[in-house]
Amino acid sequence: MTARKKVLKFLILVTMLLGLPPVGVVLSGKPLSPYLEFPPQTMHVTHAPFSWWAFAGYILFTGIFITPFLAQIVKHGTPTPCPGPPRPFPWWGWFGVVLGSAAWILAWTRFSWFRPFQAHTFTPLWSAYILTVNALTLRRTGRCLLLDRPVRFLLLFPLSAVFWWFFEYLNRFVQNWQYAGVQLGPGEYILYATLSFSTVLPAVMSTRDFVLSFPFIQSKYRFFLPLRLPYPQMWGAFIFCAATAGLSCLGIWPNHLFSLLWISPLLILVSLQGIMKERNIFSPLVQGDWTGVLGCALAALICGFFWEMWNYYSLAKWTYHVPFVQRFEVFEMPILGYAGYLPFGLECVVISEMVLQGGNKDVKVES
Repeated sequence: MTARKKVLKFLILVTMLLGLPPVGVVLSGKPLSPYLEFPPQTMHVTHAPFSWWAFAGYILFTGIFITPFLAQIVKHGTPTPCPGPPRPFPWWGWFGVVLGSAAWILAWTRFSWFRPFQAHTFTPLWSAYILTVNALTLRRTGRCLLLDRPVRFLLLFPLSAVFWWFFEYLNRFVQNWQYAGVQLGPGEYILYATLSFSTVLPAVMSTRDFVLSFPFIQSKYRFFLPLRLPYPQMWGAFIFCAATAGLSCLGIWPNHLFSLLWISPLLILVSLQGIMKERNIFSPLVQGDWTGVLGCALAALICGFFWEMWNYYSLAKWTYHVPFVQRFEVFEMPILGYAGYLPFGLECVVISEMVLQGGNKDVKVES
């Protein structure tokens, strides 16, 4: 991938994400001012109530995708990996464990002496998680993202902050989540939010390497369900046009198009790669190799579990308003919302590889 093509794709992505939703709002005759409130506090989207029909439809749709992978486990069982030589857990991994334990306690309690800092436990929690999961990967494989590619790894933090601010922007048009617990001015909001957002990509990418260090995924899904899509350029153009139309209508029909908030960046980048005849995250599926896709999806799901769990009793937290399926919450997230983490993991990796590309190969699994 040339640098010029990278820049071109990035500019197209930014232009579409920033420009299309407000254009649709303006063309529909709605006022744009509610979507530009900063920090966002006012709820101006009326969310659709819970619907059993929609709930059942989402379950069916999700089940169609995950059932073949679960059936593969049932059909062949779980192989017992051959243990590799023991490796010591690094000192900085223990530091991550101690820091994470302390941050967890402080996040879920309300000590009076800690009151000035009570709203800012997210960043130390996730910094500790990132250290710990890299240490676990190092112990299993002798390698980890933090040590193998330190400069590129550090670049993930500012990239992550920019990356998540786009989701915050798109959320203004659907208002699927909102923050509660503290009131911050614009300057404080930008500072503390950016620090928190900077941990997303390092956490997901580090967890992906940890997931891929297990031979289970490699042995089960290296040769599994070849998937060849004919006419990739034509499909790329179709998906690109669909993403364009969907983003333009996001603020007009937020109850029906809210899922585009999570998948539109992935659709745009993958469609552009298809149009330009480049390899993308789905290219290995032609040979039936699902390990990369599953590793990304599971990594985000694991991170999602910890995001939602640590959020639950924290002072500064978020709550959800998901149309049609806002019921059966696991922590604050309705249970079907966790399915959104699966494509989100692919999205994280596609964006991250813009920085990590050219570094060492992925973590080698135990054999």
